[in-house]
Amino acid sequence: MKKFMVLPLALTAALGLAACSPKAQNETAEAADTIAADANATMSEAVNDTDAAADKAFGSAEATMDNTGAAIGNATDSALDRTGNTMKQMGSEIED
Repeated sequence: MKKFMVLPLALTAALGLAACSPKAQNETAEAADTIAADANATMSEAVNDTDAAADKAFGSAEATMDNTGAAIGNATDSALDRTGNTMKQMGSEIED
């Protein structure tokens, strides 16, 4: 019984599609093009947002690394200065 009902329904659907006017087909195609354009624009915006976020994160990481490097350099210079001053004082004490 199901087979007998499927065939008429399939024929009815085929006739319905065949009966679509060119205007309806054009409107459907235009709607599909609009949807595709919107999807592409949304994807492009998402890519741009992701790139901007990545650039910001990398910039922040780079600044942190630069600041850390500068702090290490300053600490090293300070330690070398203290070591040099200590050696000068010891040399002065030996001379005395």
